[in-house]
Amino acid sequence: MSIGKDIPSDGTSNHSTKPASGQVAGYPQPSPKMGEGANAMNAQSDLIEVVAAVLTQPDGRVLLAQRPPGKVYAGHWEFPGGKVEPGESLEAALARELHEELGIVVNRPCRWITRVFEYPHATVRLNFFRVFAWQGEPHPHEGQVFSWQRPDAVEVTPLLPANFPILKALSLPPVLGISHAESLGVDSFLARLDVALANGLRLIQLRDKTLPEDARLALARETVRRAHARGARVLVNGSLELADAAGADGVHLDSNAAARLAARPACDWVGVSCHDAAELAHAAAIEADFALLSPVLPTLTHPGAATLGWEAFSALAAASPIPVYGLGGLERGDVALAQSHGAHGVALLRGAWT
Repeated sequence: MSIGKDIPSDGTSNHSTKPASGQVAGYPQPSPKMGEGANAMNAQSDLIEVVAAVLTQPDGRVLLAQRPPGKVYAGHWEFPGGKVEPGESLEAALARELHEELGIVVNRPCRWITRVFEYPHATVRLNFFRVFAWQGEPHPHEGQVFSWQRPDAVEVTPLLPANFPILKALSLPPVLGISHAESLGVDSFLARLDVALANGLRLIQLRDKTLPEDARLALARETVRRAHARGARVLVNGSLELADAAGADGVHLDSNAAARLAARPACDWVGVSCHDAAELAHAAAIEADFALLSPVLPTLTHPGAATLGWEAFSALAAASPIPVYGLGGLERGDVALAQSHGAHGVALLRGAWT
């Protein structure tokens, strides 16, 4: 099993269920010992490589398993997985653990994020994979109890501490729409917003920075009103004051705005635009919830501009401790492609409203 397997511990887990500044109810902040991903390891000799699987049903539910009696953290819930054996690749370890533990054969594992967590006597590097397809029906091989849970409404307790930020990240939808009212016109954008919301869009970044301040606030408030009626979240690309005035769910920061911060803004959700490893590392350092990484592919608005390409994108996303959306040259139909390269999903500008 992934996070607590064979790790010495006193069996305790101290975490609060009361949201503090920058927290969403039900998602306590990670331990202050949480690392910054695969590139933020110290030189400890007790580093344990672990693979963890997020088995995901079409309706978004994920599989959690309860650790059996006699194990470290007995009774706690976690994601399936386990330690990587010497000389074993991450993918091979994942396949072996899921076959041994659940009796399934994985068809399509997708690298997702990497987090580092310090227990009292060991440090683990958690290499998360999302698994959308498998052969066989998961059933216990090691005495566990399983439960399919919605990430935003987990009903089983207690959870291992390292899983709280993972569940919050998994509540993010696969498509993020970036507002385009400056070009479309406000009325046209709002009409397209209604269609997108009816079709399932659940995360919106309100951009449109060139609009007059009063017009932008009015647009933000109307976008929030319509989005919230559909259960969608809105992040304002701008100041926390504007987001609060609009009743938005949080802020989105461009790379320059993020670089000026040493701590997370005091709101429920924070996104950051990034273009390289250093910007991704800083987004994680200020405890952003997710990042947009661009440009992945050539775009119509910036022909000839340098792009990351999928190979570089995959490496950056896999090393990131926070989920990464691909942006640039992508369409709604590219979600599965992006996820196969480590993305949480895709962020769309024009494509979100057509």
